[in-house]
Formats: sequence, C-alpha cells, structure tokens
Amino acid sequence: MNERALLRLTDVSRTFRMRRGLFAPPAPLHAVNGVSLDLYRGQSLGLVGESGCGKSTLARILVGLLAPSSGSMEFDGLPVQDRTALYGRVQMVFQDPFSSLNPRMRVGTSVGEPLAIRGMAGAQLRERVAESFRLVGLAAEQMRLFPHEFSGGQRQRIAVARALITRPDVLVCDEPVSALDASVQAQVLNLLREVQENFGPSLLFISHALAVVAFMCTRIAVMYQGRIVELATRDELFQQAAHPYSQALIEAMPSHSRTRGLPPVLPGEPPNPLHPPAGCAFHPRCAKAMPVCRENAPELTELDGGRLARCHLY
Repeated sequence: MNERALLRLTDVSRTFRMRRGLFAPPAPLHAVNGVSLDLYRGQSLGLVGESGCGKSTLARILVGLLAPSSGSMEFDGLPVQDRTALYGRVQMVFQDPFSSLNPRMRVGTSVGEPLAIRGMAGAQLRERVAESFRLVGLAAEQMRLFPHEFSGGQRQRIAVARALITRPDVLVCDEPVSALDASVQAQVLNLLREVQENFGPSLLFISHALAVVAFMCTRIAVMYQGRIVELATRDELFQQAAHPYSQALIEAMPSHSRTRGLPPVLPGEPPNPLHPPAGCAFHPRCAKAMPVCRENAPELTELDGGRLARCHLY
C-alpha cells in the first residue's frame, strides 16, 4: 500500500519481570517480542493465536494502557509518546463486558464517561449517549438501568456504545464474543461489521478463533509466543497458509465437511514463556522442523504478493 498507515508499530516489545520463587531472581517474560504492524484507515485486521501468545498485551499497547518496553508506535504519522495522543481516537472493546462496566454506575453514565471527562455535560451529553445506544440497537430509556439488568449480549452492546461515543478512528476488539453464547456471538459480530461499514473506523479484531477472525477481517496476522509468524490476506491464508502454525490452526478448525470424529488438535503444548526453546519457538511442535529451526530463530520474510512469514522454509 502506498498510503500512510493510520496506526504503525515498529519492532515493539513488552517484557515483564516474573518471580519464580522466594529467593530466585525475577525472570523475563517476553509477552510481545519485536512486533511490527501497520493498520490502514478503514481496514479490518485480525490477530489470531492460542491463549497466552501475547495478543491481549499487544492490544493494551495499541490503546495506550501499557507502554512498550522497546520499539516505537505512530498514530496518523506522528510518534505516540503517551496515552493522551490516542485518547478518544483509539477505543477498546474488552472480552468481559461486565468487568469493563462499573456495577454501581448506571450504564448511561458509563457510556458517557469518556466525553464527560473531556468536559461535555447536560443535554448535549445525554443526546450523544442516547445516539450511541440507538446505534447499537438499544433504547435510550435503558440508559437509566444498571449492568446487572442486562443480558451478556446487551452488556457487550453497551461496551460497544461506550467505545463508539468518541467517534474513534480505530476500534480494538479483544476477544469481544468469547464469553457469549453462539447465537449472541453472531449478533455482536454482525453489529461490529455494521459499525465499520457505516462509520468507517479501522478495526483490529483479536481472537483465538480463526473462523471468527476470518468472518470479521480481510487481513490476518498470526501470532505465536509473542511474535507475528504470518501476515496475509484472508484468502491467501485459507487457500495456502505459509507457516506450519497457520496450517495447523486451519486444520484444527471445526468444519461441517468432516463427518467422523473431532477436528485434529495442534500437537504438543505451547512452550513455557519463561523458558522458551532455542531457535524457532514453534519447532518442538512442527512436523516440518529442520536442524536449523532448533538453532536459529527465523526472520520475518516477504513472500510473493507482499505476504509475510517467519519460517526457515522460506
């Protein structure tokens, strides 16, 4: 793409110091390790990987809730020095809507809080909150209720309304439907697609479910142990995934075409992030591992068409 990225991460890492015992020194945990990503205006980018791979940590860096340990971040062409540069322009929809809403606060007050902090009040604020409620399919009269008076799907709609009230340029959705029933998941996913089609925010959609990401996004990044291991369009990924981990994720997807047994399971277990293996982090689980995979970590390599893969096969 020739256009400038709206949100750009360059070699971003986040390391935590984890205690291993009463007398042992803290050990580094590289939750995010050298991630570079571009998100363009109006684009839907998916981020997929197993639990614990660093997806949520990366999401919190993107919205300014966590500072990177190293690397840089730009928004709309300008370097991001602190959270204030992103406030209102990058908003997040969390996994658990009940935890993200104050149980002692009426939902209308929670939804309007981002604007109230910036000085909006009175009739103008009430109208903006009512408008946000209508956008997500809720009645303005429900603004007076408390979170416990809503179903899980309705609470997630309220969380979306709160994220939309500042009219953001970027919406970061961190596993927004994983805690919901299947029928309610479909409603919330359709709502998010309508929001993007009608209002045009860029969407970063994070999930461990590849099918959900494929439904929402035209471009997908696959993450494993804190690193991006493949970046491709949705069609490229599903027609011919390049990285063995991406191939395994696709093979493990439930499919109506399978008539016998359960879908295959990824072999082995993810490595302990406090004691990662040498070389490629995926090699202990990879059927295509070569001697070089056990010794050297591969670089992210550009393949035909601009897609990227982190694998010694290329």
